[in-house]
Amino acid sequence: MKYSMQVNILSKNLIKPSLPTPKHLENYKLSFFDQVADVAHLPLVLFYPHCDNNSKIDELEESLSRILTHLYPLAGRFAEDESSILCLDQGVTYIKATVNCKLDDFLQQANKDLDLALSFWPQGIMDVDDTNLFVTPVMVVQVTTFECGGLALSISHAHPAMDGFTTFKIIYEWAKVCKFGTPSKEINFMNFNLGTLFPYKDLTTILEPPVDEGKRTNSKLIARKFVFEEDAISRLRQKFDSTTGEGLGFKPSRVEMITTLLWRSLIRPTTSSHFKRSIMSFPLNLRGKVATLPEISNSFGNLIIDIPIKFEHDDETKMESLHHLIKLIKESVQVIISKCVNATPDEIVSLVIDLYKDNYAGLEWGGDNEVVNFTCASLCRFPVQKTDFGWGNPSLMHFGSRHCQVFWLYDTECETGIVVQMDLEEKYMDKLACDQDIMDFAKF
Repeated sequence: MKYSMQVNILSKNLIKPSLPTPKHLENYKLSFFDQVADVAHLPLVLFYPHCDNNSKIDELEESLSRILTHLYPLAGRFAEDESSILCLDQGVTYIKATVNCKLDDFLQQANKDLDLALSFWPQGIMDVDDTNLFVTPVMVVQVTTFECGGLALSISHAHPAMDGFTTFKIIYEWAKVCKFGTPSKEINFMNFNLGTLFPYKDLTTILEPPVDEGKRTNSKLIARKFVFEEDAISRLRQKFDSTTGEGLGFKPSRVEMITTLLWRSLIRPTTSSHFKRSIMSFPLNLRGKVATLPEISNSFGNLIIDIPIKFEHDDETKMESLHHLIKLIKESVQVIISKCVNATPDEIVSLVIDLYKDNYAGLEWGGDNEVVNFTCASLCRFPVQKTDFGWGNPSLMHFGSRHCQVFWLYDTECETGIVVQMDLEEKYMDKLACDQDIMDFAKF
């Protein structure tokens, strides 16, 4: 029998900062990194058990108002020219809803079909695209309560306003404000300096639009969870160490090993298909990586470089070699980090522009329909699993915009393993689930 549930919207209103935004902060300048971010609203859903305390749910709304006094751009709206956010305390959209099922029943069904979590995205977010994003609120929140306790907290943000680091930092700090009742005047954890350090530019003479209009796919994407537990990661490390004739020369991280394994499984040719080339994009968070800019360590906004890791099937031996792929990943990332560590803001901007031109706007890679694009978004070591608003840690998390094929990696609750949410086209998901290496190391 098909699982049926119905989300019912109870109310929708605007949550404004508890204190008015000062006049001198009413025009928040966006940065170059905001300018080149994907034009999309990115939702995240956190599912919490046993949240049957109405006062705690009320505190969620009140604490959001308090934290917005510090995060004033979230309560604003994009200016007409899209180069700034007008921070006039217009408010964050806040939706309350109920669902006609119990959380335990939902979690049981979501283990079989993770896409059920899409029902808890904030109302209307699925309809946001590049035609209407800049007239949509910067942030939208929906709180959906289950029968007999349990809660789904969904937060969606406009990517041209902030990146994943900013989002998870905000959620983690919001949880602390909610749990401990922090007053507005004591909330101060982000800097708002990227628009000054990396000012908005006229891109019309610098960048051409990508040949394929970006990395988005028109195909339906499905989500599935793959869990790599501690013992599996240890066995995977032994597999890398024991491959004959090839020395890595470095100790690979858990993320590097798992990403390599997944990527190889996806790009291996089969009897019915073959891939010539693939790009794996690694979003690199520049915070803490630029020695000349210590002030950006907690900056609000976008501060990500998408590192393209390009693989061409010119050699079957390379395609089958885990060592070749993991070295390709490691070296590609290290090259970009080394270029950024002592760079000026102008040099970093030039690097981003060159990467874009070479890999996403050029005919060789950006215009070839046979190039298969994936993105690896690692959330490991982010405190996302510890976002406790006062009713414990989340039982389930769900990420993504369903605009491109993504590996979302995050720590297991005990932090010894890694969970991977895969957003893939069905043909690639089927291929992954049948791969012997994946069956040997992952639970799904």
